[in-house]
Amino acid sequence: MLPDSISSFIKGHLDSFVTELAQFLSIPSVSTLSEHEKDILSAAEWVLDQVKRCGFTGRIYPTERHPIVLGRSPEVPGAPTLLIYGHYDVQPPDPLDEWQTPPFSPEVRDGYIYARGASDDKGQLFTYIKAIEAVLRTGQKLPLNLIILAEGEEEITSPNLEKFLMDHRDELRANAVAISDSAQFAHGIPAITYGLRGISYLQVDIRGPRVDLHSGGFGGIIYNPAQVLVDILQKLKNPDGKVALPGFYDDVLALQGWEREEMASLPVDIQALKDYLGVSELTGEPGYSMVERRTARPTLDINGLWSGFSGEGSKTIIPAKAGAKVSMRLVPNQVPEKIDQLFHQFVTANCPQGVSATVTSFNRADPVLVPRNTPAMRAAEKAIETGFGKKPVFIREGGSIPVVNMIKKHLGQENILLLGWGSPDDGAHSTNERFCIEDFHRGIRSAAALFYEMAG
Repeated sequence: MLPDSISSFIKGHLDSFVTELAQFLSIPSVSTLSEHEKDILSAAEWVLDQVKRCGFTGRIYPTERHPIVLGRSPEVPGAPTLLIYGHYDVQPPDPLDEWQTPPFSPEVRDGYIYARGASDDKGQLFTYIKAIEAVLRTGQKLPLNLIILAEGEEEITSPNLEKFLMDHRDELRANAVAISDSAQFAHGIPAITYGLRGISYLQVDIRGPRVDLHSGGFGGIIYNPAQVLVDILQKLKNPDGKVALPGFYDDVLALQGWEREEMASLPVDIQALKDYLGVSELTGEPGYSMVERRTARPTLDINGLWSGFSGEGSKTIIPAKAGAKVSMRLVPNQVPEKIDQLFHQFVTANCPQGVSATVTSFNRADPVLVPRNTPAMRAAEKAIETGFGKKPVFIREGGSIPVVNMIKKHLGQENILLLGWGSPDDGAHSTNERFCIEDFHRGIRSAAALFYEMAG
């Protein structure tokens, strides 16, 4: 349900909305680099200004690192409340030489706007602000209460958001939470995500001799840390792709029959996926489809390796140390802390005397399933059908969004709507990130329709 006047306003002002989005995208709000601290603040101030233009009250809350923006619409007594979450920080744009145009000089070409943050997540967050504007500038009042929560640390795992949620729990009470920080199932196939994988991210460090040694003088009499590391990592997976870590699958919640049927019915073009990835074959755990392996089964991947000499030419050494970073994507009911412990035990058990192993845990996030048969979810389904012209499919997402766990835990919220306006090929975290202008348009329409559907 979307009044015709609002739909017409959105369509008629799309060009100016894109121009404003380009202004937002031109702010290099890279949260992980201290040199962009002022840019982060500028982006927060930009969001607050946009929200206040819509008649919201709001302010910027400082944290130990980057600020949080909180805005609230004028009260509509007796109406439901929707909390909208998004983030205005972005990933570093490196490598810069692979961008066709500078990452913070937005350019529109071939129906897309190209810039860092276009899809993840500035463009998607901005759709809600423009939807609010469209309602108000057509002379209507918002049919529900809205809270906008925008943070500047999502790309560095939101280290200060948890405390903010705890401290402001009463101010953030809502009937549902909308998060648009994901994607459609495929371009032109809108989706609602009802499940996210969790993550366990660790580093393994192997230490041997006190310094690098001459491989001719000492090779054959001591353990080589690089070889030990490779041997341990090789044992973590079977040749068929199944994780070999003992106990890894013990708590995995099996896919239900209806889920497997739904996933099997999704339109998948395997060859198009291979072409996009630039690979000739896909692989993975036997007994499961590509969609199931990609979104709803646990995984283990080596994310980085280092040791010894890797420069030009040769240097014959036994390296003194070696290291690797490993991530495991987890599914319900796996617990990251337990998986970390199993991994640590495995590394220790497979490390020979003569070298030492250290395992360091970094990022953790629990897997998530949200209820599908709720009034809020049905409202989102109808809103997306209005915005995109077709019903959304329901999917699980292979990645992790730690804020979802925080919202569930500290706000006691189960009605979490994961509504992705972007596309899987938008290049989030990659070079030449982009956002389809038509998807931007559809996202604004869907957000506006969601306001009315939730209000009933």
